[in-house]
Amino acid sequence: MKKIELEIVALSHSITQTHSYAVVLGEVNGLRRLPIVIGGFEAQAIAVALEKMHPSRPLTHDLMKNFMSAFTIDLQEIIICDLQEGIFYSKLVCVSEHDTVEIDSRTSDALALAVRFGCPIFTYEHILDSAGILMEDSSSKKKKSGPTGTVSTTTTTDSSGTREDLKVLSMDDLTTLLNEVLEQEDYIRAIAIRDEINSRRKTR
Repeated sequence: MKKIELEIVALSHSITQTHSYAVVLGEVNGLRRLPIVIGGFEAQAIAVALEKMHPSRPLTHDLMKNFMSAFTIDLQEIIICDLQEGIFYSKLVCVSEHDTVEIDSRTSDALALAVRFGCPIFTYEHILDSAGILMEDSSSKKKKSGPTGTVSTTTTTDSSGTREDLKVLSMDDLTTLLNEVLEQEDYIRAIAIRDEINSRRKTR
């Protein structure tokens, strides 16, 4: 299967929903976004590496990178390889002098390591088709990494848009609402709206 390269374009979190975080991956040279819900610890681990912060003691992912480097193991790439019942599955492609090994990983951990190693992130077309969101204008909505390697971070203050609220909307209304929340970079709500749209398409 052909691999599609992604990059981290945003981290999003909700003030009203304490444990709601999303890392948003963007298709390189494309318009699609892949938002993935992650935990607070994982969001912090990714943010620390993106901002090139240096904690006084190594975090778990720093420790893993140091361990791999000490034994001359490099992280060549990560692949978001599967999606089952809303859960993403990933692999670490690790390379040593004599071998290449693929290791199963939680996607949030794989992303935290990818940032630390500076390795590429890939997924497959069928995953983007089922879980991706198409942006209307790449030039205005895509947040490129700046000179310091930072990405945009979004704070979501509106906790509306639950599955129950969305069920009463028509498909046209859902599509309009999805475009509106993407304009606001509210990826937490965008995930719920995307899932409702996909659910209805499957039942047709």
